[in-house]
Amino acid sequence: MKAYRAVTFSSPGSSRRGKGPRILEHESQADPGISTQADTHEPRAKNVILFLGDGMGVPTITAARIYKGQLAGGSGEESVLAMERFPYVALSKTYNVDRQVPDSAGTATAYLCGVKANAKTLGLSARATLGQCNTTFGNEVHSVLHRATLSGKSVGIVTTTRVQHASPAAAYAHSASREWYGDVNMSKEAASQGCKDIAYQLVHNTDINVILGGGRKFMLPRNMSDPEHPKQNGTRKDGLNLIEMWLSNRMGAQYVWNKTGLASVNENTTNHLMGLFEPHDMAYELDRDNNTDPSIVEMTEKAIRILRRNPNGFFLFVEGGRIDHGHHKGRAKLALSETVMMDRAVERAVELTDASETLMVVTADHSHVFTLGGNTPRGNNIFAQEEKPSFWNQQALKAIEQALSLRPRHYKAKNLILFLGDGMGLPTITAARILKGEMKNQLSPQLPLAMDAFPYVALSKVPSICACPCSSGGGGANGFLGIVPSFPLRRLFFST
Repeated sequence: MKAYRAVTFSSPGSSRRGKGPRILEHESQADPGISTQADTHEPRAKNVILFLGDGMGVPTITAARIYKGQLAGGSGEESVLAMERFPYVALSKTYNVDRQVPDSAGTATAYLCGVKANAKTLGLSARATLGQCNTTFGNEVHSVLHRATLSGKSVGIVTTTRVQHASPAAAYAHSASREWYGDVNMSKEAASQGCKDIAYQLVHNTDINVILGGGRKFMLPRNMSDPEHPKQNGTRKDGLNLIEMWLSNRMGAQYVWNKTGLASVNENTTNHLMGLFEPHDMAYELDRDNNTDPSIVEMTEKAIRILRRNPNGFFLFVEGGRIDHGHHKGRAKLALSETVMMDRAVERAVELTDASETLMVVTADHSHVFTLGGNTPRGNNIFAQEEKPSFWNQQALKAIEQALSLRPRHYKAKNLILFLGDGMGLPTITAARILKGEMKNQLSPQLPLAMDAFPYVALSKVPSICACPCSSGGGGANGFLGIVPSFPLRRLFFST
């Protein structure tokens, strides 16, 4: 059973409790004694690997499971993801101190630093304010990665996004904005107040042994072209080459920027490795060039082989970051392909580590507006429509036959009645059918409206000349006067 206590924060930089955002903090965060009691009889892991599927909610996992099975030639539903073979499963609530639905920066601060934070801030407590540099200092919170280095462990970051992106950045950066990737992204005010961009902090904050992902352009000066895409340059205004700075401060460190370079790294002699494989985010798995770009599986394997040489153990953070990007685009196949590949990285990590001394966690930072529904048969292609849509074909055929059977009537009406439902769009008509059924206590979800019995139906476009959507005045002029008016209609009748 978890115990919580309420904590109120005062103004930024003050240790006195008072007015401010009220949050819930786990009791173990405030009282180490509780954590100590809980850990007394539990073995401690030598190594920890945290896999983060960005945006990987339960529907994504379900669909990815089916997709994995179908890629292997099966029906799909019977498939099992590597992450689903773990002995324990749980659900987590994900919200920010100031947001009901969280972003990846605030959640990364929560699961990496153990403190709930405001949305879009990194490595800072809720005392910090988004975009305000001067609220950074004194409100820094440290990540499990940073604490692992203090314990003598090796640490690493692997991501399919840029290494300065929200999820990995919370492991090493303290930033009032997740969007301060490089100095070019910072305001003059923030820079003048002493805040540093995330890329700069990557090199100077915590000594990270392995850094693999995208994000080259934030590390290079503007006058330096990209090694893979010569027409693209770095973005740094300060002229710093952060890659060279990182290499010069670490004896025997190596830097690579393509798959060949990564494969050539000797993991038995390398203690520090930085691999930046794209100027920005890495390519989606479906778009990845297998000859030049390493997969998340290959990056994870290289990281583990380097880190596991430390007799004190290691901490590794692996992010399937483009799951989130695929969902943001509404491209389910991109998101599910990224999920399947991250699961393969999980499987490879299990093979490369000793379960008796390694704690492995797979989680997500938030879900997405993505659903898997319908009444499709077993084995139906996860990306296709139902393969046996006979019911809908019959309904469509019936509707077409009825429409074709109608014949125009060329008569002049003696009387004319025009009903106008002001603002009555299609959703309103649908909802009105349902309400009519409910009012008559019918079991049917909806009853036909009287207007539904009319033999002809059509849709009309109703813009005004200078306004879209139009007002009732503009639409009325169109319907009654036969003209499309300029907005508003009163100009036709009254002087202004």
